[in-house]
Amino acid sequence: MSKAKIGIVTVSDRASAGVYEDLSGKAIIDVLNEYLTSEWEPVYEVIPDETDVISATLIKMADEQNCSLIVTTGGTGPAKRDVTPEATEAVCDRMMPGFGELMRAESLKFVPTAILSRQTAGLRGDSLIVNLPGKPKSIRECLDAVFPAIPYCIDLMDGPFLECDESVIKPFRPKAK
Repeated sequence: MSKAKIGIVTVSDRASAGVYEDLSGKAIIDVLNEYLTSEWEPVYEVIPDETDVISATLIKMADEQNCSLIVTTGGTGPAKRDVTPEATEAVCDRMMPGFGELMRAESLKFVPTAILSRQTAGLRGDSLIVNLPGKPKSIRECLDAVFPAIPYCIDLMDGPFLECDESVIKPFRPKAK
């Protein structure tokens, strides 16, 4: 069984402004460590809110570093500098709109401003790319909602088999007939 490579990309202009502690990227790693019992390797980057940089990073992680899953955080709001969804859509072969729909529905249970979020997901080659919001609390809420579908999605793309701690998160895989 091959070790899964999972890209974690924090999109933030604050990262290039000097002292910056990336709580969002760390939150993703913490949640994935709770969920996954199979071996996995993080491929981690903190980059600025620039469409070309985001797209190039996603392409590198998918095409060169062979990440089966790439999770971004940040840049999904309505501000002019929030361009992560556009950069994601530009590099994907096919979009997976159900991920964004479910994340917004889940977030609406907690805050009415969830309708301002523009998270999305898509497929590039053998990689699933999922855009998450930037706040650690929202990251957990959104991952709790969509992660049950992620291992099966990666199975369908012939990626590594992601085993989970089912006392923490239960992935959905259809029963064999």
